[in-house]
Amino acid sequence: MAELEKAAFICVKDTLDGAYPSLVLGINAARQGMETKIFYSFMGLNLVLKGGVERAKFFPPGVMGAIPGMTSLATGMMKKKIEQANIPSLADMQEMAQLEGVELVACHMSVQMMEIEEDKLIEGVPVWTAEDFLKYARDCKICLFT
Repeated sequence: MAELEKAAFICVKDTLDGAYPSLVLGINAARQGMETKIFYSFMGLNLVLKGGVERAKFFPPGVMGAIPGMTSLATGMMKKKIEQANIPSLADMQEMAQLEGVELVACHMSVQMMEIEEDKLIEGVPVWTAEDFLKYARDCKICLFT
């Protein structure tokens, strides 16, 4: 029996525009029959904390992002655009990814650096070292930094 092709995605941002790409690509890779993992490191780790996706924001680029209150306004506007486009919420996308076999993986170094208790991670999220990830990524047909 042939081994499944593998895909890996690295997510390091806990923003809406940082979270969606790895989930969309991960879900689609799994739907194409690939064994798929998303490795969450640095600020991306916040997305695999319980309630983390609900706290994701959108930061407008440039000078607009520096205006007080603009991030909240931009986040609300972006979430409305996402809803109007019939795109599932981040929480729904994350659940969909897990249900479709995408494994969400937390970075060990980031867990330690941010002093996170492993029971604060959402259910089913293992913690891997960089070495663990590289051993997996070495055999991946697709490995993207999103």
